[in-house]
This record gives sequence, C-alpha cells and structure tokens, in this order.
Amino acid sequence: MPEAGAAGTGAAAGEGRLIDAVVFDFGGVLTGPVRESIGAWLDRDGIDPASFSRTLKAWLARDAPEGTPIHRLETGELTVPEFDALLAAELTTVDGGAVSPVGVLERLFAELREDEEMFALASELRELGVRVAVLSNSWGNIYPRARLDALFDPVVISEEVGLRKPHAEIFELTLGRLQLPPARVLFIDDAEPNVLGARAVGMRGHLHTGVGGTREVLRGLVPGLAR
Repeated sequence: MPEAGAAGTGAAAGEGRLIDAVVFDFGGVLTGPVRESIGAWLDRDGIDPASFSRTLKAWLARDAPEGTPIHRLETGELTVPEFDALLAAELTTVDGGAVSPVGVLERLFAELREDEEMFALASELRELGVRVAVLSNSWGNIYPRARLDALFDPVVISEEVGLRKPHAEIFELTLGRLQLPPARVLFIDDAEPNVLGARAVGMRGHLHTGVGGTREVLRGLVPGLAR
C-alpha cells in the first residue's frame, strides 16, 4: 500500500493546487466503458437486450426502491452466484430461451479492459503530490487488486464495507480514510447519481466521459499536470 502523500515532486507542485486527493471510480473510469463489455456479452450469449435493459432499469434506476438485487450485491448481502441466479431468471435469449445462471457476471465483464491512459493520469497525479484513491460499487471480483493497491490508497470496495454509492456514508468513510476535508477532494465517476452523491457531502465531483475531458478538468485544479 503506498504511503499517504508519497510522491517525488509533491512539495513543489503543491503551491496553487486546489485539491489534495482524487478518488476514482473503477468500472467505466479506470476501465473502458462498461457498456461495451455488456454489449459483447449480450451478443456472444444471444441474450435479448430488452430483457437486460428492463431488469437494469428496475434494479438500478434512481427511483428504484432500496434493497434490489443490485443494491444487495453491491453491499455484500448477496454472493455473486446468488446474484447470477437472480439476474439469469430475469433474462431471456433472443429466441425466448432461458439463460444459464452459471458465471453470468464473469461473462458480462469478460471484455472489460483497464484504461492505461487513466492509470497513467493517476500516476502523474501521485508524482505531483496528489493522493489517489479508488471508490467502487462492486459487481463481483473484477478488480486487479495488486495493481490497485500499489498505486491507490485507500481502495474502498462497496461489498467490503457494506455501503454503496451514492449514499453519503461511503463517501464519508472514504474521506475519513484520506483524512482530508471534502472540499479538497475530487471524485470522478461515469454515473451522474454518484457524482451528485459526492457533491452532496461537500466533495468536488466530475462526470467522466473520457480521459481528455477528465485530464482537462484536473489541469485546472493541479498545477503542473501535463496536457
């Protein structure tokens, strides 16, 4: 685990800096778009996209009641096999058949790839003296933990702490581990409700749509960050 504040040029770069830490979401921020992996899975397994979209909306919409299977998966109340079975039961193949419950999430995330440009950006920030952390809602064992633990501190995974974004408690827990005031921390996520949740506790929030836009926002907050 990297030491807090560890960086080679942090002291010099700290002058004029508006933030002291950046907290990254994992899927869709430190990886390519999750929708691309989902699309590949739907095609490969012959799943009716409408059945998946309908289920996702019911379980993850902003107005969805608390305690949906996704919520329970993210807080560790459901195991991955239990969730796989619940999700498979809601899906159909394009010809109306049943979907196997074995390894659903593993297949769903099979094409998810780490975004090397985003990992490089996190490394650059750390070299400039900015703390970098991860805060992710877990959908199973999709994390390259050795790589994350070597660069980010803390690494907060929802199922490990029993909390989930966008609830205030998980942001407050992350801030407590950083031991920084919320106004000095930028949170980056590709889901707007999570960005709004971070802002609600006083953090800065940025909706990630690509490395270029995220780097540009960070250049306005961290002097010395390259284009």
